[in-house]
Amino acid sequence: MKRHGMFYSVVVALLLIGPQVAYSQQTAPKGNVGFKSKLMQTVDLGPEYEGMQGHQLRMRLLTIEPGGHVGIHSHKDRPAVVYCLQGADTVTLEDGTARVLRPGDTSSANKGTTHWHRNDGKEPVVLVAVDVFHNAK
Repeated sequence: MKRHGMFYSVVVALLLIGPQVAYSQQTAPKGNVGFKSKLMQTVDLGPEYEGMQGHQLRMRLLTIEPGGHVGIHSHKDRPAVVYCLQGADTVTLEDGTARVLRPGDTSSANKGTTHWHRNDGKEPVVLVAVDVFHNAK
């Protein structure tokens, strides 16, 4: 009887953990699907700071529809902060680790960040993103 109990425990553990392992090893998409970006405001940083010609501080409203995603991208030249307004945004890093942002959560990305976003929920994900962007690229 103990043998069967251990067997069932292992099976249950694999059923609970297995999908999460496979989920984190999902191949990152390269393009965007069901994604909209609305530019809300910009500040030209050239006149504000020496050496910042061609750079903007910008604020965007990002929307990812259910089943949609933002393809894998780097923040090498574009540091950013994000505030989640609505939905559940799964953010997966290049190494496969993932975090879910929910309303009120924040995240940041720096030159070492490569990640992608996915909406597995039933409502749109809405994010406020603020980044430093080189508009001459």
